[in-house]
Amino acid sequence: MQALLQNKTGLKVLVTGCFIQLFLGILYVWSVFVRPISVFYDWDIESVKLTSSFMLSFFVVGILAGGRMQLKTGAAKAVLLGGLMLAGGMLITAFLPAGLIRLIYISYGVLGGFGVGAAYNAIISATQKHYPKNRGLATGITVCSFGFSTVIFAPLIETLIARFGLRNTFIILAAVFGAVIISLFRFIALPDDGTPGASAAPGTSQKQFTMSETIKTKQFYFITLSLMFATAAFFILNPSFKTLASERGLSDAAATAVVMLTGIANALGRLITPLLSDKIGRERAIVAIILATSVCTVALCFVSGALFMAAIAIVAFCYGGFSGTYPVLTADYFGLKHVGSNYGAVMAGFALSALTFPALVSLIGNMTARFVTLALLSALGAVLVVLLLNTNRKGDSDA
Repeated sequence: MQALLQNKTGLKVLVTGCFIQLFLGILYVWSVFVRPISVFYDWDIESVKLTSSFMLSFFVVGILAGGRMQLKTGAAKAVLLGGLMLAGGMLITAFLPAGLIRLIYISYGVLGGFGVGAAYNAIISATQKHYPKNRGLATGITVCSFGFSTVIFAPLIETLIARFGLRNTFIILAAVFGAVIISLFRFIALPDDGTPGASAAPGTSQKQFTMSETIKTKQFYFITLSLMFATAAFFILNPSFKTLASERGLSDAAATAVVMLTGIANALGRLITPLLSDKIGRERAIVAIILATSVCTVALCFVSGALFMAAIAIVAFCYGGFSGTYPVLTADYFGLKHVGSNYGAVMAGFALSALTFPALVSLIGNMTARFVTLALLSALGAVLVVLLLNTNRKGDSDA
């Protein structure tokens, strides 16, 4: 921690980035909007939930675009573009007529998701490059703020909807988010030369892979596919956290508390798992949280009440852990210089998971069978990380 505080320029980027990430994290608050939108527009809940898949998928596209953009125009402009796209998408959503409500997939899903991804990646990349020797801790702090957003915005959004209505809530959020981005974007900057300030840490790849080189390695596919399978459970459960809680007998207030609890767990996972990975290794830390996800997903077949809340919280914690460790894992294998675009390529697994698994699992009618399927997908992700660890041990970093 002392190393972070001594780097004054990096600290400015870290603190500002955390504050912006807090607002960008609204990506994960969609479950609070699901029922109000369904009632307001008389639209079925499953169709409303689908907005989350669009947003998560274009979040990845934004990450890839933001990673490339920051090297050409600077991280600050990538943050500005992304933040304004999110605010603009919310503003458009506020004025959608009932007959065109499916355009919410474009306004909130595509525009909002892309914008969040571009800004998110620029902030993480800039932070890692200011702290090349402490990138696990620095990245963990940055993405922790992103995950903590749910804790603040879930109850706030419910209050705004109850007091001002659904449309006005989107307008208020758009105005506040836009003002925050315009005020703070200029503080997110890469180091003067835009490259790592020190060589990669011991045991990591010393070569600075370009994205075209990265996608030719076997390690890239182990990392990307493991991310795809590991995140499936969260993507399917996330839009349904509140409705699942209600179905398990929890009151409406308790169901809202579940959403807030997942935000806290998500944020803690983003901070604690990267720190753990600094001690035991990225791959081992990732295998541990993937297996925890698998066990808790099976438990969701039969638990209720407090145990249900605990299982959901652990799934959210582990998902936060993926978000905190995979950017650092990418830098470990492929270097820091092009980590923005390389992480964007790795996040293709994230997009594939968000796009394919919710649709595929929805074809399974039995809820128990759904949870078991999610557990098996998670276990497959763990197998891929073990294979990755074996290639690293063999010194086969260049595939």
